[in-house]
Amino acid sequence: RAARLLAPEDIGRGDFVAVLDETHEIPSIWWSADAALLPPDVPVRMRLVPRDECRPLKIKSVCLPYVLVKQPCGNQRTLDLRTCRLARLDRRFAKLAWRAYAKKKLSQSTL
Repeated sequence: RAARLLAPEDIGRGDFVAVLDETHEIPSIWWSADAALLPPDVPVRMRLVPRDECRPLKIKSVCLPYVLVKQPCGNQRTLDLRTCRLARLDRRFAKLAWRAYAKKKLSQSTL
């Protein structure tokens, strides 16, 4: 079983997903490379792997390019699909991971 990259139009309510990567833009003026290679008005795009342990997210609502997701801790946030790519998780794996993160949050809140 493997996570599958999702096209924005394939994302549906109730899906379990994870962020594969995020694209960040920085002004080329801040780029320490040769300034002659890039005009100052062109952003430099960098694709980065998120550092949040690849937590499973549950899709609550879709209004492309935005997706409202719920995190295992209960918080909700909006993702912009223009800046991140999502992968659909295997449902069985996602439910196990969801429970593990929810338990982790409960144990931390009782301390």
